[in-house]
Amino acid sequence: MPKAHRRGAFRRLAAHTAIATAAIVVAGSMAAGQHAVRTAGCAAPLVAGAQLQVADCLDDLTTAGTVASGHTVPADWAGLHPAGARNPSGVPGMQIDGYFPDNSTTNTNNGWNHDSQFVIRLPEHWNGGLVVSGSPGNRRQYANDFTISDWVLAQGYAFAATDKGNTGAEFYRDDVAPGDAMAEWNNRVTQLTVAAQATVAQRYGRLAAHTYMAGVSNGGYLVRWQLENAPWLYDGGVDWEGTLWSDAANPLTFLPPAIANYGDSASNPVARAAVVAAGFPAESQPLWEYHDKTYWDLTQRVYRQEFDPSYSSVVAGTPFCASGTPQCDADYDYASRPAAVHDAVARIALTGRIQKPLITVHGTLDTLLPIGRDSDLYAAMIRDQGRADLHRYYRVEGGNHVDGLYDTHPDLLRPMLPCFRSAFSALESWTAAGQLPPPDATLARPAAGDPANTCPLGN
Repeated sequence: MPKAHRRGAFRRLAAHTAIATAAIVVAGSMAAGQHAVRTAGCAAPLVAGAQLQVADCLDDLTTAGTVASGHTVPADWAGLHPAGARNPSGVPGMQIDGYFPDNSTTNTNNGWNHDSQFVIRLPEHWNGGLVVSGSPGNRRQYANDFTISDWVLAQGYAFAATDKGNTGAEFYRDDVAPGDAMAEWNNRVTQLTVAAQATVAQRYGRLAAHTYMAGVSNGGYLVRWQLENAPWLYDGGVDWEGTLWSDAANPLTFLPPAIANYGDSASNPVARAAVVAAGFPAESQPLWEYHDKTYWDLTQRVYRQEFDPSYSSVVAGTPFCASGTPQCDADYDYASRPAAVHDAVARIALTGRIQKPLITVHGTLDTLLPIGRDSDLYAAMIRDQGRADLHRYYRVEGGNHVDGLYDTHPDLLRPMLPCFRSAFSALESWTAAGQLPPPDATLARPAAGDPANTCPLGN
């Protein structure tokens, strides 16, 4: 089925929670005989709509066990957490890996060369809840294993994650029309949520009492979109620096001036001021070189290709081209592009009309998605929609986009991971016990303590 026509099929799937048994292949243990694997009595529920699934019963579903047993891929989650972060371990249960029908092949995890891969983890000691997540960036389904899965599993939640239907720096090739690849992200999360809810009901004999959505970066965007467009599936969500896509504000509006001016910013005050004006705080300047080499140029080119492939005759543009070069992404002007480009963005745009409780955490030194061009604006969109009572927003002083850089810049940055965990706990209390979270705040950088593991949201 062409991708452009799948949305209706996925929405029909989301309307029905009956278990689809056709076209499901239950394979044998993919890790038989490996460390920490228990196969005896591991009868797995069927995942609705899956084309293939593999189940294993494990002594430990957390990364402390799954790295050794081969049930995670550390490259998927590399660089996303600080070295000093402490994670729980010793959570026995069942892991189901598999994939839904798809015709793209960017995900090579498990040797499958097949997209729309998912992982579902079902702890033996279940607390009655389910957490669903989509991968950050263009990573694969295990990308949230250390930052989200380990922690929620230890609390008793079932956990499910998806690769979003396409992966890697050439995700845009999964298009028929501009915007198709990103539109699939949202549909795949909805598809997995419905399937995971049915899987949980089979495994434990009752429906999940609470289903939460959680994610970082592009995964945070998915949280926002789901709570705006499929709120009936969730009780709430935690948005960790989600990407803002709207016609008025999106990465294609602030990355080009940063790219165009960064090269001269060290010696030219005018160029440095232009990078700051694009949204990147002056205090983040020590991070600019890394982000220019690693994130800014690549992100601009591949997402511009997704929505505006006609801008350059070179697919995904020319890497690190100098401003003034014809068709250079450093000179890209989203506002002046044809209506079709804006229409493509509109297909996946956010509105702020959330319909379930949402907690947002975002670092003030985020050097990929600057807070003033992203979550500050999304919070305003929510207020404009009259939904402020459903939102809490915590600006984390010194937080960056990825926590791995904290270890390189401990005097400048503060890890975001513990703030996410505090936000998740606050969401639980809000939705399950009616306890309102602390008011919106900028969380001051702590002068002492253990910043890799603590982050109070209020007094």
